[in-house]
Amino acid sequence: MAQSEWIKDPNAVLDYKFDWYALTNGTGTSDWLAAGETITNAFTVAVVGGAGGATDLAIDSSSRTDGNTSVTVWLSKGVAGTDYGVRCRIVTSASRTDDRTMKIKCRER
Repeated sequence: MAQSEWIKDPNAVLDYKFDWYALTNGTGTSDWLAAGETITNAFTVAVVGGAGGATDLAIDSSSRTDGNTSVTVWLSKGVAGTDYGVRCRIVTSASRTDDRTMKIKCRER
């Protein structure tokens, strides 16, 4: 399974990927999506935690990537010393729904 915990500097603007077809995309050891199944436009990305509140870590953009089998989110800001949760919820072409949450540890680097 792909890494679900990352360290991010408060000044960094970086992309992070939620990958449901990891084996095929070359970023993991197993796939969750069935062959031919994709992520629909009905996906959301949200900051779900942080001591200073959800507004400290900014979601600059998010989009479906890798042939609509993953979601890439661009994050900026954050408060050093704060751990955040970033959740991605998807709906698939087979009408399945899934959530994944990654931990973003904001640290001066």
